[in-house]
Amino acid sequence: MAYHSTNFSLLVPLPDAAALTYALNLAQQASRLNQGDEAEPGFPAELQASTEDWCFKVEGDVLNGQPRLWLHSNNGGIDAVCAFLQHLLRKFNPAGRVTFQWSHDCNRPLTDAYGGGAAVITAQEIKSMSTGQWLRENAA
Repeated sequence: MAYHSTNFSLLVPLPDAAALTYALNLAQQASRLNQGDEAEPGFPAELQASTEDWCFKVEGDVLNGQPRLWLHSNNGGIDAVCAFLQHLLRKFNPAGRVTFQWSHDCNRPLTDAYGGGAAVITAQEIKSMSTGQWLRENAA
């Protein structure tokens, strides 16, 4: 049996400790929703649909006085990560931008098991592409 993975790891700076606390609490709530719990009052409506895809870890720390999140996974969750990051940008940095990329991998050499993608997230939009999509568009 083949094991497929989608891997990513990124650091996201936040403006202050309150933003870090907010982001970590929101991530915990989303993770509980993914496990079947009910949404707590005040949970952002725009994130509720993406919690089905919430299969990544969110950790926080402070480096040189700068709070930041570390988001990482080998199980995917790309759509949920994008929605989460867009929510944080809208709340804390409307003029900001976050970029990241991911890889698709497999433990067996299957011909359609590899690839990746990238996303650019702002408070207004999410732009993403996958290498498979790019190949299909440029193969003609």
